[in-house]
Amino acid sequence: MKELAEIWSELLDLPPEEIPHDTGFLRLGGDSVLAVRMSALVRKRLGVALALSDVRVDTTLGELAELVRRRAAGGPKARALPITVTPRPDPHAEFPLLPLQQGYFVGQQDGWELSYDSAHYYLDYALTGVDGDEAADALVDAIERLAAHQPTLRARVTPDGRQHVLPADAPGAVPRVRVYDLREADADEIATTLRNVRQEMSTSGPDPVRGPGLDVRLTLLPDGQGRLHLGLSLLIFDGWSSSVLSRDLLTFVADWNAALPPLEIHFGDYVASLAGLPATEAWKADRDWWWSRLDALPGPPALPLAADPQQVRPVTMGNREHRWSADRWSALRQHCTSRGVTPSTAMLTAFGVVLARWAGHRRMVLNSLQLNRLPLHPDVQRVVGAFAATMLLPLDLDPAGTFAELATTAQAASGEHAAHNLVTGVEVGRELARRRGSWRPVGPVVFQSVLGVDAAMGGHPPEEAGPLGRVVASDYFHQLRTPQVAIEVRCFELGAEMVAVFSLVEELFEPDQVTAAFAEFVELVDALADGSGWDRVPGLPEAAEPERDEMLRLGLLPETAVRHQEGPPADDLEQAVADVFEELLEVPVLDRGADFFGLGGDSLLAVRAVVRLAKEAGTPVPVREFLADPTVAGVALAVRARLGDQR
Repeated sequence: MKELAEIWSELLDLPPEEIPHDTGFLRLGGDSVLAVRMSALVRKRLGVALALSDVRVDTTLGELAELVRRRAAGGPKARALPITVTPRPDPHAEFPLLPLQQGYFVGQQDGWELSYDSAHYYLDYALTGVDGDEAADALVDAIERLAAHQPTLRARVTPDGRQHVLPADAPGAVPRVRVYDLREADADEIATTLRNVRQEMSTSGPDPVRGPGLDVRLTLLPDGQGRLHLGLSLLIFDGWSSSVLSRDLLTFVADWNAALPPLEIHFGDYVASLAGLPATEAWKADRDWWWSRLDALPGPPALPLAADPQQVRPVTMGNREHRWSADRWSALRQHCTSRGVTPSTAMLTAFGVVLARWAGHRRMVLNSLQLNRLPLHPDVQRVVGAFAATMLLPLDLDPAGTFAELATTAQAASGEHAAHNLVTGVEVGRELARRRGSWRPVGPVVFQSVLGVDAAMGGHPPEEAGPLGRVVASDYFHQLRTPQVAIEVRCFELGAEMVAVFSLVEELFEPDQVTAAFAEFVELVDALADGSGWDRVPGLPEAAEPERDEMLRLGLLPETAVRHQEGPPADDLEQAVADVFEELLEVPVLDRGADFFGLGGDSLLAVRAVVRLAKEAGTPVPVREFLADPTVAGVALAVRARLGDQR
């Protein structure tokens, strides 16, 4: 009990002797992110592995102590994962992409509707007190040391969808720093340069297929001011990793002699260890749990659209953003604690209420971004990599329930679904699409919250950055490009404040509807912060399911129906396509109407089929054309059309 009290003390910033045994972790100031960190510390310090389903946010210290005691005494164990993460013999050997990485990779090939040539996040923030003569050298040195400490900075992705890490001395392995020295520039030149840099880095992000997955630039401005620019490929970095990266980078920049504790494992070691996961009983149990619920899963919110996503070619996602002051954010957290829900759940519920009103129905599925770092090794939380996964989360909002009741129900549902996280949302979505006969995104509306990450990492990021001066995190600019996403809300902390952002494909929606929905969201959260919104019954639609009308609506869009005459391949080209299908899928392909996905293929294998067909047929077929008609006859028809174009 003493060791657990010390862990809670560290996480909650409370004296150990003041932590009661019968009060839940949440009511003491914890949340779901800190609960993950708690599980990792219990494993590291006490040698007891706890599953995500074991460590609920409402767990009391007494309940946790009893659970740890039973586990240590050989009682009922957490879900058995006979997986050990150890350094690979060859740290530069190829290893597979994780499911969400696969989705981003295919999106970069223009495989999906709402695709981009680079899936990435761009951010720049202000610096003050910059030493203009030393800053650039200090940043270059810090990046080199960081690339040695975190090998994922040297990661590359192959054209057929695998990844590997380059040796530190390989040409171009370490991200290069670009510097814009505007210390003597006038206001117009500064404004133009910043606008151009932001435009370039927002619309043409780093792509690890062609180079580093990290783009780092520094702008030196008059009077000791500056800006640090970061472009992060989503194929390489998730949200937690971007925080690890920033902290490690600023540590190195601030001190030429700084040394971080060495990492025993790296991202490739972790991913390679997961190869045996589908063979475990725990993974099979999670798969069966999800599969048994798929047929009853609702569709996404049927938001009215201004355009069919198949006809849209977005360049960046637009933002609607609101910032809550430190006092308002503190008040919201206190109300959440008293109601027994996490702030993330409160924001999720508010988003769900707004979506229900906008779409006209109250049953829907959202796509939730999860940290998904399985506690397989003590260093997992310190490693940079694209660990994140999605989780499909159904919401069924009771029109008679108060907001507090809706949030309590949402938290229970979220916890139940997150407890089956060994099968990711991408894998669930593939099976759901196969059953529905659809290749449109099944979860184009996303909820993402990293509230609590700073506390889980031990406090706010460093502000002092040596020659780079002081970080002014509140003065920032950002852009996001995420394939297959129509709209998402992102919630995060900014120092002592909270920020929520609607990121969306502007071309899909009527601007006034987006503005109204975001205003509703802000108003709901304001009411939660002042306490008046919890016991209200939100005005929700009576209809549980969406009704079809003449409007274009998300989730109710027409599917392309393609039918080919059955029979054996009709010519040599169709036989060549069938042979490629057979080779990749390891099943006989005897029918020209055989569907690549019906035979067991997935989007990553589709990219590999396209690469292979380009060699066999002598012409490339765009991934989007392959996915539009993924039958033997359909792919052959696409190849034939391309050959005809060349002639």
